[in-house]
Amino acid sequence: QLQLVESGGGLVQPGGSLRLSCAASGFTLDYYTIGWFRQAPGKEQEGVSCISSTGGSIKYADSVKGRFTISRDNAKKTVYLQMNSLKPEDTAIYYCAARRVAVEAICPMRRSPYGYWGQGTQVTVSS
Repeated sequence: QLQLVESGGGLVQPGGSLRLSCAASGFTLDYYTIGWFRQAPGKEQEGVSCISSTGGSIKYADSVKGRFTISRDNAKKTVYLQMNSLKPEDTAIYYCAARRVAVEAICPMRRSPYGYWGQGTQVTVSS
């Protein structure tokens, strides 16, 4: 059974860091683009970052550029989101999602192309 499991969320003070992990089970990540999304209370879900299957395409939302870094380790079947200089407005549930595609020039930052989703991990940035 294809499954994505997020971990690494928690409570952190403004300016702090967290590293989220998205672990795949039941499939290998080699042919999947992975996206990170987040949803804050009362707000629509937004794309945070994405990385293509080869790592050749990486994108970030303007709100996280320069602070967040996405990476992947296909051998470990895991994608990471390193979040630095966290702000209270980063508070949200963070989800990872997978899209099967062998080669992708530009990874998508919108929800609709992704067919597999994790359950999410809560990130709270507060003093």
